Amino acid sequence: MSEIALTMPDGSVRPFARGGTGADLAADISRSLAKRAVAIRVGGALRDLAEPLTEDGAVEIVTRDDPDGLDLIRHDAAHALAEAAKELYPEIQITIGPVIENGFYYDFSRAEPFTPDDLARLEERMREIVDRDELIAREVWDRDEAARFFEGEGEHYKAEIIRSIPSEEPITLYRQGGFLDLCRGPHLPSTGRLGKAFKLMSVAGAYWRGDHRNEMLQRIYGTAWRTEKELRAYLERLEEAERRDHRRLGREMGLFHLQEEAAGSVFWMPKGWTLFRVCEDYMRMRLDANGYVEVKTPQLLDRALWEASGHWEKFREHMFVAEAAEDRLFALKPMNCPGHVQIFKQGIKSYRDLPLRMAEFGACHRNEPSGALHGIMRVRAFTQDDAHIFATEDQVTAETERFCALLTSIYADFGFEDVLVKFSDRPEVRAGEDGVWDKAETALLDAVNAAGLEVELNPGEGAFYGPKLEFVLRDAIGRDWQCGTFQVDFVLPERLNATYVDESGERRRPVMLHRAILGSFERFIGVLIEHYAGRFPLWLAPVQAVVATITSDADDYARAVCARLREAGLRAELDLRNEKIGYKVREHSVAKVPVMLVVGRREAEQGTVALRRLGSQQQEMLAVGDSIHTLSEEAAVPSRGR
Repeated sequence: MSEIALTMPDGSVRPFARGGTGADLAADISRSLAKRAVAIRVGGALRDLAEPLTEDGAVEIVTRDDPDGLDLIRHDAAHALAEAAKELYPEIQITIGPVIENGFYYDFSRAEPFTPDDLARLEERMREIVDRDELIAREVWDRDEAARFFEGEGEHYKAEIIRSIPSEEPITLYRQGGFLDLCRGPHLPSTGRLGKAFKLMSVAGAYWRGDHRNEMLQRIYGTAWRTEKELRAYLERLEEAERRDHRRLGREMGLFHLQEEAAGSVFWMPKGWTLFRVCEDYMRMRLDANGYVEVKTPQLLDRALWEASGHWEKFREHMFVAEAAEDRLFALKPMNCPGHVQIFKQGIKSYRDLPLRMAEFGACHRNEPSGALHGIMRVRAFTQDDAHIFATEDQVTAETERFCALLTSIYADFGFEDVLVKFSDRPEVRAGEDGVWDKAETALLDAVNAAGLEVELNPGEGAFYGPKLEFVLRDAIGRDWQCGTFQVDFVLPERLNATYVDESGERRRPVMLHRAILGSFERFIGVLIEHYAGRFPLWLAPVQAVVATITSDADDYARAVCARLREAGLRAELDLRNEKIGYKVREHSVAKVPVMLVVGRREAEQGTVALRRLGSQQQEMLAVGDSIHTLSEEAAVPSRGR
């Protein structure tokens, strides 16, 4: 038998018998690797361990510990779920079952709805399938034969999928035990390699092929991990995320509410609006110190402007429109950029006026699908901390560096130190010529390199007018939130005829840098609530302190203490209710008030307070003046004057 030359990950070249499999290669290397191997990567493509190796090239053994190994575990968990469903409910039709973040799902067509008891039965049967250790084998079928097979089995969805596969692609089925499923693969060698670190989580509705005109299917979600320890850790993270849910905490803390009559819009209550204003005031302070000018643009703009900017063609389905009596069509702005260009165009701008950093806390509206709405994280009415920097091409690098420094400083003040940066290049649907995009992408990458940022490529996810950076925050329990963006735009100034006069007196197009740091106040506040579990640092807390009485004969003293706190600039409230102090403490703890100043007859006589912090059973006796001084220092707004 002839040999082939396989290039290993360390660069070494290994002779290997032509036609040997990935499993054979793993066994040749070591017995321990053979036990851990789940797939093989050949020339960059993931393959089954049982696939013969017939050509020279680069190979890599994939184990359970690799990211691809975890994806395979989740992929096979979906197939085990489908096999279990067919065994328990033979009348069911199976459709698709992909891997998703942290797990998998499978969509089923079934007349009766799945119940929690059904999920328990399915999960138990999946464990039995693992115990059977069924061989998983790849088979290549004739297209028509495969379609007839599934039609004969009553699996009409599978037959439809087969008919939609491009003719040049092979039809591959995978057999495990008596179960056969359509799949590109690859898969684990056998069901026993899946392990039992999985759990079925929930059931939801899902339209076939995502089209509301099609049948509503039942989607079973599950999670799968390498080990039971990883599974337990994930379930604990979910429990912690539930405890931190901004919708529940927003209700308990009296911050906001949502109702169907204004779906996708937030009703801010006094405490929540205080939090909103604290964030807005902080951002305004930082922008003022960094050379931004603040503007305000109209909510309604004529369709003609949106057509000129290109948004009408690319974004129309997400815009709310209104007709005026004179047969003019207006749109509620979904973004602020066309309005900022109109302000830039007022009067003649010189190169000496650039860079011009124009900011707006702009109220925007986008017609998000109702199914996508989620608390205040995904809404239809929101306020952007938006800004546009009009600059020369030579200024792009410096402005990018300046922006990145400002952004990371602001995130640190809010308590986010772990920030991932993604670079998103041109999408398929876009405005502008390729040459313009080449220039924009090169300018942004040069600036990123100059700023010393490490970026992750996010192919095809740029805005329709230019490439962008996306800034992703990692919260206290390890979840990622995309918030800030920075985009280089050569297109919109051209479309809306924005110009400046250069050193030689010639008219030039400015580069437009679109940027946001928080993204939207609504979403960012939702992230803050979950990051801190409602226990905000003192400078952010809507109510920073409550002065609570033990007995009514301390009411006048409590009023005086509260007045002094407010005079010092602290957001303080009074609690003079005729309730036991233990009840008051519990109630304000649920509302996540950081500090309580408890006063009674003794404190009134001595001019002191019993200072009690959220989550602590201890009390600290302080003179009123000392307590105010301590709290004022703790409540100082970060980065003031920076």
